[in-house]
Amino acid sequence: MSSALARSRKARAGTDWVCELVFRPVAHLVVLALAPLRVPPPAVVLASGVAGIAGAVELARGHLVVAALLVQLKTILDNADGQLARLTGRVTALGRYLDSEMDLVVDAALFAGLGWWSGNAAAALVGFLALTTVLNVNFNVERLYRGGGPASPDGRGRATAALRRVYALLYAPQDRLVERYAEWRLRGRSEAERAAWNDRGTVAVLANLGMSPQLLVLGALTAAGHPLVYVWVVLAQLGLVAALALRREALVRGSFTREQEVT
Repeated sequence: MSSALARSRKARAGTDWVCELVFRPVAHLVVLALAPLRVPPPAVVLASGVAGIAGAVELARGHLVVAALLVQLKTILDNADGQLARLTGRVTALGRYLDSEMDLVVDAALFAGLGWWSGNAAAALVGFLALTTVLNVNFNVERLYRGGGPASPDGRGRATAALRRVYALLYAPQDRLVERYAEWRLRGRSEAERAAWNDRGTVAVLANLGMSPQLLVLGALTAAGHPLVYVWVVLAQLGLVAALALRREALVRGSFTREQEVT
């Protein structure tokens, strides 16, 4: 089991500890059950989306414990689809696009449910935008740390082409914005300054702000009867992202100062 779990692990520059210690081992049990049945990974993505949307509906209806449990089921299945694809050698562009876009649909549904339940649509919208920003920064900071490359995978087929167009509409502008900012910020910088700006510490912290920890916290607050508090949680994360950006700037300045002293 440990060998199979290792083979299904996604290569990451940072470790998402909630995912590694809680959701990946549980999702692996699901993978072991599904792999012999040759269940296609995109089907697991769709099941994950159904669980998440059902959780959003139950949240809107005020069935908070049920909603919290469905959100955790969504997270388990969300981890299982990628693990299943990697373990069985069926990683596809279609699955990757579908996974990214289904996550966004579920996030939007959950915050819509939160707005309906609380009667505070403005707070729910702010929370959704804040979470989307944090997740996008998490994804792109790691991508650039690992050397950039295309933000979205290639692939053939009508379904893949359709999902690629949706990705280009929803995600590609954010990816390009981060890329252009990085290019502008590092233009003319030395290799030492570039290495200081793309520091592993930032990647390590942001890795723990991914979907699995987010939905675990949302689920816990929902089960406790205070799902609206999650909006403040993601706003605090935006503050952390800003602090990490300032830290990176300080690292660049420190690297520049050391270079000047050496020369």
